[in-house]
Amino acid sequence: MSINQVKDMSASGLASLSKSLVEDDLTSKSEPVLREEPTLGVEQSVDGELPLNGELEIGAGQCSAQGAKSTNEDAIGIRIPDGLMLTTKGAVSVICDGVSAAEAAEKASSISISNFISDYYSTPDTWSVEKSSSQVLTALNRWLYGLGQDYREAQRGYVCTFTALIFKSCSAYLFHVGDSRAYRFRAGKLERLSRDHVTVLGKNKRYLARALGLDVKLDVDYRKLELVRGDLYLLTTDGIHDVIGDQDLAVKLSEFMSKLKFESKAGSKSEFKPESKPESKAGAKPESEAGSKLRLKPESDAAIDHDEFCRRLCAQAIDAGSLDNVSCQLLSIDTLPKLNIDDLYQKLSKLPFPPPLSEGMKLDGYLIEEILHQSQRSQVYLASDADGNKRCIKTPSVNYLDDAAYIERFMLESWIGHRINSPNVVKLLDRDRAKSALYYVTEHLNGMSLSTWITRNPKASVQEVLPLLKQIESGVRAFHRKETIHQDLKPDNILLTYEGQIKLIDFGSCYIKGIAEIATPLQRDSILGTADYSAPESVLGYRVTNKADLFSMAVITFEMLTGQLPFKGKLSQCRTRQDYLKLVYIPSYELNPLIPLWMDPTLKKALSFDPASRQVDTSELLYELNQPLANWDKPEVGRSLLERDPVRFWQGVSVFFGLSTLLLLLS
Repeated sequence: MSINQVKDMSASGLASLSKSLVEDDLTSKSEPVLREEPTLGVEQSVDGELPLNGELEIGAGQCSAQGAKSTNEDAIGIRIPDGLMLTTKGAVSVICDGVSAAEAAEKASSISISNFISDYYSTPDTWSVEKSSSQVLTALNRWLYGLGQDYREAQRGYVCTFTALIFKSCSAYLFHVGDSRAYRFRAGKLERLSRDHVTVLGKNKRYLARALGLDVKLDVDYRKLELVRGDLYLLTTDGIHDVIGDQDLAVKLSEFMSKLKFESKAGSKSEFKPESKPESKAGAKPESEAGSKLRLKPESDAAIDHDEFCRRLCAQAIDAGSLDNVSCQLLSIDTLPKLNIDDLYQKLSKLPFPPPLSEGMKLDGYLIEEILHQSQRSQVYLASDADGNKRCIKTPSVNYLDDAAYIERFMLESWIGHRINSPNVVKLLDRDRAKSALYYVTEHLNGMSLSTWITRNPKASVQEVLPLLKQIESGVRAFHRKETIHQDLKPDNILLTYEGQIKLIDFGSCYIKGIAEIATPLQRDSILGTADYSAPESVLGYRVTNKADLFSMAVITFEMLTGQLPFKGKLSQCRTRQDYLKLVYIPSYELNPLIPLWMDPTLKKALSFDPASRQVDTSELLYELNQPLANWDKPEVGRSLLERDPVRFWQGVSVFFGLSTLLLLLS
């Protein structure tokens, strides 16, 4: 007997993978789903302060068998982490089916499962599920396609189907390519969530149109689904759904649900549980032990668990005449995160607000030396530690002691600050130090705010502005790489050290895509930032993207070059779309004649009210400000009406020809 088992290729060894045994008769290996225990350490101690831990509970089971084939080219894997990882990244279930025509199909499915699971959990926890998965799948597909180049035809190399469900907070995310399937069973009805990517050529001739490793370009189906407590999700390979129809699957899932009962006890957590479980005999080997037969419990058993359901479904598919490998996964949504504002506030208020501090006072060993900044929302102090190192301490304002949304945003400010690593972003320090109150510590910087620099350098030269702008863009890009939007870029939040280094500060308005996916009972502020520098889509409450920060950068650049805000400083007065349309743009070279004529169209483009009309990203803005482009060498006053306003030009032409036609008719 030879064992063909998928091993986890990740360093942590956390992926739960399952493959069948190779033997003449039916054998299988159904490894238990891995559920992690929280580990203690620096990361756990810091992130444990973030009150985002949900109570998502998932029941899961899986099984894979070689069936009528000599080898098993299917692969399955489920990982359900614990603690904050479950909240920020979610639980992953993946099923792959190696394409029989491919010579390395078995390796392709094994690689896809292990690498997707390990790499997905290695992506930043600030990333959304969609970005994390798409980045991993793109790299995985190119790797498989590259491995396939060793074969005469890449299509006969490392090729497999791929179907994954990721459960995060109150949503499920489906990623699918190929002909494996995902189903949802809700309220007695079965819904097929995926579609088969196959091409039919005549009778009994079906070919995969899309698969991992089939082409250098990958087209993946993506869906976001709302979770409901009691949902069942079933993933199958074609060895099962080709012989067991959707109607039969619905009957089997309904029978499975009937053997689960809902328990709700006063003062205890409600969840779905099996009615009973047969006791294991002393000394008996578990079903998942390598080399065990596909043993099924008697049909008369009062209850079956998820693994037993999957084993029975695989066995029934083989009995029905399946000629392929058979694999399936079953997951149930047992408990969803509670959206209770009182429970969340208790977590948020675990650490008290520090009292107002003054010179000479101490906080957790830090000696307060000076009050650097004090406002209605926060305070910033200059302090020194026991070794005499200068530090800055930011504390929340007691005015918001009962504001849960404010407390969450302050804690998120520290959370994201620890995850941004850039020479142009202020560093947060002492993250592993025990705290008796709510605050965070940053490095101390000797310098001035950019607003002070602008006051001292009105109408600065392009040679002075561009090097500073390059550093600002570097800091903004560090946020965007974490799929985070700063949302409050302004000169007051940008420091310039005496050594000439730019540092972005204040993360209190950041939009973190990965955190925004987590359900919360809080009413979070949708309009953040400073009106003079905020993009119109942010003020109007539309969906914001990285281009909102690009708009703010353009406002700052305009102010650095001219000493004035664009649109005569009237951005802060706009409240509606019509208000923005009434604004008049004054070219920068009219306010500062030393600005090159070719530079102003770049600024005007970045200040467009429509995000689609701006540059693609901040790096493109920086490039265009440094490189004069074709047809941008003429000022507005020297350009024809057709170049400046083509709509008005053609309106005029239409009016002219209309009047000419009317005169001809009258004559």
